Amino acid sequence: MEFKSNNPYNDEQVGLYTALTQEALVEKLNRSQVAFESWRKVPLSKRCHLIKKAGHVLRDNVEVYAKMITLEMGKPIEESRAEVNKCAWVCDYYAENAASFLKDEFIATDAYKSFVKHDPIGGVLAIMPWNFPFWQVLRYAAPTLTAGNTGLLKHAPNVFGCAQLIEEVFIKAGYPPHVFQNLIVHHDQTEFIIAHEAVKAVTLTGSERAGSAVAEIAGRHIKKTVLELGGNNAFIVWEDADIDVAVKTAINARMLNCGQSCIAAKRFILMESIYDEFVIKFIEAVKQLKSGDPMNDNTKIGPLARLDLADQLNKQVNESVKKGAKLLLGGKQNGCYHEPTILGDVVPGMAAFNQETFGPLAAMIKAKNIDHAFELSENSTYGLGVTVFTKNIEKALKYVDKINDGAYFINELVKSDPRLPFGGTKKSGYGRELAKDGMMEFINRKTVYVKE
Repeated sequence: MEFKSNNPYNDEQVGLYTALTQEALVEKLNRSQVAFESWRKVPLSKRCHLIKKAGHVLRDNVEVYAKMITLEMGKPIEESRAEVNKCAWVCDYYAENAASFLKDEFIATDAYKSFVKHDPIGGVLAIMPWNFPFWQVLRYAAPTLTAGNTGLLKHAPNVFGCAQLIEEVFIKAGYPPHVFQNLIVHHDQTEFIIAHEAVKAVTLTGSERAGSAVAEIAGRHIKKTVLELGGNNAFIVWEDADIDVAVKTAINARMLNCGQSCIAAKRFILMESIYDEFVIKFIEAVKQLKSGDPMNDNTKIGPLARLDLADQLNKQVNESVKKGAKLLLGGKQNGCYHEPTILGDVVPGMAAFNQETFGPLAAMIKAKNIDHAFELSENSTYGLGVTVFTKNIEKALKYVDKINDGAYFINELVKSDPRLPFGGTKKSGYGRELAKDGMMEFINRKTVYVKE
């Protein structure tokens, strides 16, 4: 089987990749298992040195890696460079903090000595998406490999070129053979891979449907999973907010990566008194975003990554309009390109409210008051994050408990940061990535008890 990687902007072929044979796949899995036995014994200081070098490799090759990201999935080149640099940051973070995260935790009991030791578990399979093809992988790989585990990557087929380059990052950094391996396989091999003895756990970033399927397979084999799935984040604007600042942040929160982000703000819940002002200013700001070839530095809106994604977004727009939403801007599709689109008077029951919209579509929603805004925010099967814009920070902090999402940001868009745990609730998944939490997900916290 062969996989084609096509540029969504012009449909030109970027790469052609041949799937592993069954024999080659088994060999890679076996090698991962063998590599783990020696890799786990490598001193932590050496593992930290290597992840630091991986960061250097990323920075030294920003243009090469950024170009591949943009060619394969259409992200504006400026954003692709930022993604690669963020990957280098996460490498630095774990190089500097792994020793404190993994040190023994001594606990006072009636024992002569009792403590928790942190051991690696083995091979961790990562099933990763196309929307942030480098970042999603590195944010898993940096803590997982540094902890002493081995990594196996099953990337999205349309970014196999990125997957290949990521494997090269670790080779160039000096990692031992087979500690991190890229698997070019079809998704129908997923169950076989998970069932293999070399795989001890699975992390997946992707759709709700993919997460459910992988969790079911892993559950049958009693293997741990971490799932980072979809999102339908609310961006709540109170009456006292600085509307100009809120709009500027909202544009980034919705239109970054052409809206193809699980943590993008998708539902803009606005107090009735400032609804018109916010919407008018948001429309004007969107009109200033330049669409075009994502390889150009001044392009802000490129194509969606695949035709089916643009088709799905256009379907959601049309369904919402039929149910009464007002088309305030955009709405047209041309192949993989979908115009930045703004819908007004969106209410529960519309696709633009209920569903995750993966593209440059902003849904404007009126709230009667603050409590109503939070009710609307919670009216979702997803739970990744919420933004609240207000000048009354102390009051906003009192509403933290009203939100069941994994993140609550005040006066800032919801974003991932290596220093903070990242993850969701409800159908947005479970488990945490980044910070100490992300490293602990694939660790055996071993209790040691010594009686005198």
